[in-house]
Amino acid sequence: MRVAIAGVGGIGSNVAVHLVRSGIKRLTIADYDRVEISNLNRQFYFRDQVGKLKVEMLRENLLRIDSELDIEVIATPLDRSNIFQIFAGCGLIVEGFDRSEDKKMLLESFAGDDRSVVSASGIAGSELENISCRRLGNCFIVGDFTSDIKQAGLYAHKVVAVAAFMSDVILRECGHYAG
Repeated sequence: MRVAIAGVGGIGSNVAVHLVRSGIKRLTIADYDRVEISNLNRQFYFRDQVGKLKVEMLRENLLRIDSELDIEVIATPLDRSNIFQIFAGCGLIVEGFDRSEDKKMLLESFAGDDRSVVSASGIAGSELENISCRRLGNCFIVGDFTSDIKQAGLYAHKVVAVAAFMSDVILRECGHYAG
């Protein structure tokens, strides 16, 4: 199954790493942002990649883990007019956007679709004990559902923990676990 990742910042880049290290071989990654120095504390990028397109650098980094990957790179903004076409061949969609309006657009676009969507909500702050998963139809949402980056900063350990939890949901939905 091809997995789509919309937004490859803190959530998306870390989900991609977990999936590849768990044996997922086919990804479509979409983002039009560039790596910034402020990303390096919680995203799967390196100092020499600052200023370059995130999707290109993530592809490069993932191929260093597994050179046999099939990674489709989309370096264009996603919106209601193109998201279905871009993710047409994908069996599961991961939402990794920063902006709430982009999250809303993706979740509304795929609500009721026959594909699962895995999203994050509430990744700010340092506390891990309230991270959980809620299912709403075909959508799985992982996070603490209350924290806001305006009140609490982003910490690497929490971003990665939410990404790992999301990866577990994705692997289960893909039927990737044996037994």
